[in-house]
Amino acid sequence: MTEKLKFLAFETSTDMMSVAVSRGTQTWHYHGVGGSNASAQLIPVIQDLLGQAELTLNDLTALVIGHGPGSFTGLRTACSVAQGLAMGANLKVIPIDTLMAVAEEARVKLDLAEAEKCLPYQVGVLMDARMSEVYAGTYQWVPEKSQWKSVLPLQVGPPEIMLQAISNLPMMCNVWAGNGFDVYKDRLNLTAHMTTNCPTICADSMPHALALLRLSHTEWVCGNAVAPEHVQPLYIRDKVAQTTAERDAIKAAKMAV
Repeated sequence: MTEKLKFLAFETSTDMMSVAVSRGTQTWHYHGVGGSNASAQLIPVIQDLLGQAELTLNDLTALVIGHGPGSFTGLRTACSVAQGLAMGANLKVIPIDTLMAVAEEARVKLDLAEAEKCLPYQVGVLMDARMSEVYAGTYQWVPEKSQWKSVLPLQVGPPEIMLQAISNLPMMCNVWAGNGFDVYKDRLNLTAHMTTNCPTICADSMPHALALLRLSHTEWVCGNAVAPEHVQPLYIRDKVAQTTAERDAIKAAKMAV
């Protein structure tokens, strides 16, 4: 069955833009700078990769996207492009949590075969959310199902508080991943959160379209694809941006200190 599945995946939730196409066990991918240019670059890159794979949109099984949390502009770009392409080609879309893609990227990047000797293991993910906050999530690998299980609702907050929230879980994390550990390294101390039975690995992993492809097969079989009209960004943070008055108030507060 795997040989018959064909997916197009893209991830634009960070400053990077990642696109990948799978045709059975073969993959083609692009990973480069995105950010504000993602909206203009995404479709040309998609067309190029589909051409390399000798596929059209109508040949695909489904689209796969990282739907958040992450950059508001990036999430809107991914969801709107997915909706447009899926509606035009009568395809379904598999939305995957961006932080789950980070956990998956860490699993492969770090070759966690060694970690699997001390199953079950969990990956705590902290991704930079700007405004001195991080997005946080925790995932447990279920090898018999070859999929991740979310064990902590996605949330956003100060790095120290999010690290503590993950550390308060009944089972401590064997692996830590995400760029939050690099961006806020002066505020995060993992020493107090080390496990004793397995080494803790702090990985600067980012969401990658190839990670989405690896997750897509199980998600498709489990029936987690949705109609394009149901594709929505997963923002987590209610407030998109500060008003001018709020920025002025913050500046005034800092000057008063």
